[in-house]
Amino acid sequence: MSGPLVVSLFTGAGGLDLGLELAGFRVAAAVEVDTVRAETVSANMPHIHILNQDVRSLSTKEILDAAGLLPGEVALVAAGPPCQPFSKAAQWVRGDRANLDPRAQLVIEFARVVKEIRPVAFLMENVPGLAGKHGRGLFEAFLKEVSEEYQVKHRILDAVSYGVPQKRRRLFVLGFRKDLGTQPAFPNPTHGPNTGRPYVTAGEAIGDLDDGVVREDEVPNGKWGHLLSKIPPGMNYIWLTEKHSERPVFRYRSRYWSFLLKLHPDKPSWTIPANPGPYTGPFHWRSRRLRINEVKRLQTFPDNWLLAGSPREQWRQLGDAVPPLLAQRIGEEILKRIADVA
Repeated sequence: MSGPLVVSLFTGAGGLDLGLELAGFRVAAAVEVDTVRAETVSANMPHIHILNQDVRSLSTKEILDAAGLLPGEVALVAAGPPCQPFSKAAQWVRGDRANLDPRAQLVIEFARVVKEIRPVAFLMENVPGLAGKHGRGLFEAFLKEVSEEYQVKHRILDAVSYGVPQKRRRLFVLGFRKDLGTQPAFPNPTHGPNTGRPYVTAGEAIGDLDDGVVREDEVPNGKWGHLLSKIPPGMNYIWLTEKHSERPVFRYRSRYWSFLLKLHPDKPSWTIPANPGPYTGPFHWRSRRLRINEVKRLQTFPDNWLLAGSPREQWRQLGDAVPPLLAQRIGEEILKRIADVA
């Protein structure tokens, strides 16, 4: 495998890395502290030299030495630092305490590695909340660090606009070295309004996997589980509030929006969460939990992508991942611009 070389940090299940390789890059070295996720990457991308360590404990030289690289050989440093502190779900629960989470500071570790390797370009993915009210101070500190040597742009992209069958808004930060004279740019949408191509629906993505069977262990139970079957496809708990019901069970806006949320086969999926609660959707339109092979499809991972760990660990890996198809579209745009300065 050939192509411009990538160093990957916070690699996770490999969604960003897979997409970049599909675009034409080659991931040479990766850092992932979680052993299960490191096993997933090794199982699917054995050519990557993966360090199963905390990036905070590694020098940049150690990362490069693992793959036999010199700084000048690296075209791109890419990363998706842990985003949980700034997610919508975290803000619902924790409010202003996001910056106290030690994971929040890992974006600065990413900046350190970028500055020390000095690649042609860097790419970072995170939740929109990093650039919002609760993460703004940290985000501005990150931008200050990398903007000394890089021309930087950031944009919130929705995966559904690039052929992913899922509404998934994420923040992407892209930088090109100033001395190279190349401006960073993001790809234009390929699906949706003004593209000539409709969004890909959940039914198109996973409809052929539906065997019509609903197993007992796939149905949520407990206090609210029995209500899922009363909610039509494409709706959530709001169906059981005063907005739609004469005998409401919940008050409008009393729950998080994904509570008892159900997919509609003729619409894209909503965001797949990494750590869903017992009543957190999206659920299948057959009133059951989604299966791992369905979640892989909604995230655009290949059907044969191996996932290490328990079913819950597998789901968490997929929910945290960048959809490979979205990463591929961004990677193609980066690669075009790297070619211009090569």
